[in-house]
Amino acid sequence: MDSTAPGDGAGARPPRRVIQEVKTSLRDASIQLALLNHQVSGHVDLRGTDLECLDLISRHGPLSPSALARLAGLHPATLTGILDRLERGGWISRARDPADRRGVLLRVERTRGAELLGLYAGMNSAMDEICAGYGEEDLRLVAGFLRRTADAGRIAADELAQPKPQPKPVPPRQ
Repeated sequence: MDSTAPGDGAGARPPRRVIQEVKTSLRDASIQLALLNHQVSGHVDLRGTDLECLDLISRHGPLSPSALARLAGLHPATLTGILDRLERGGWISRARDPADRRGVLLRVERTRGAELLGLYAGMNSAMDEICAGYGEEDLRLVAGFLRRTADAGRIAADELAQPKPQPKPVPPRQ
């Protein structure tokens, strides 16, 4: 079975109530993870968006500020303040891009990483326990579902970020 394909292979659509249960569970998980991130960011004196940008740099870096702005869906001016706070706090460094000396690359300072890992240790342990209750195929299915859900969220956010077309003015009647 393809772990990224919808359905169970039988071709039957799941009942609407099951689909709604999945959507509700995703919303609940999103809220709880946001609350966890809020607690973590408070412990390390960061804002929620700062923590998200730090995670993006950690996972995709080193990267340029403009690449981070695209990934985070932030205006470059907003990002400048975030990067200044992260750099002042010792979370990131800015260095010249060796491929383009005019460019800047953002890197996570690994010395502070242990601090964050400690704050997320309880959740990481809980996730290990949860995952231990599933087989490899089930986990691949869940991972594929979550990946496709994240992609759908990214697309929906990108669509909302696009400027809305202005209605054409109606010429006055003569």
